[in-house]
Amino acid sequence: MARKRAAKPALPEAGKSPGGPRKKTIVAGPKPAAPRARKVKTAPSQLDRLQAVIVASLEDDKAENVVTLDLEGKAMFCDRMVIASGLADRQITAMAQHLQEKLREAGLKRVQIEGAGGSDWVLIDAGDIIIHLFKPEARAMYALEKMWGEELDEAV
Repeated sequence: MARKRAAKPALPEAGKSPGGPRKKTIVAGPKPAAPRARKVKTAPSQLDRLQAVIVASLEDDKAENVVTLDLEGKAMFCDRMVIASGLADRQITAMAQHLQEKLREAGLKRVQIEGAGGSDWVLIDAGDIIIHLFKPEARAMYALEKMWGEELDEAV
């Protein structure tokens, strides 16, 4: 009588669980993912300087409830977010135009503006800093401070 030999499992954890090869692979766990490539960061002093230019410009234009959020490590698309309110379309459009001019003077060549044609929400992409200009009703509806603020971290 010949005895059959039991096949050795390829993964030590896989031999302990019942099921087929797919189930054993799932139990063994995922392979470590390769680290994601991160865009080159602007020096912190540069970010602080640009943030100061942005906040000063918004305050000069009488923006209301200016809030700055630090998103470093939370978001891949930016490191800081500035949120402010304006009372009228013309005020928000003027704030966006003034921000674009002052950021160019500060050395930022590529500043993109979306929604400046008279909407409730204008987004300004200044690279590592994103600026949102809202009418008060739209700001309350989208509630970006709650979405990206520290209250979210405390809930987790």
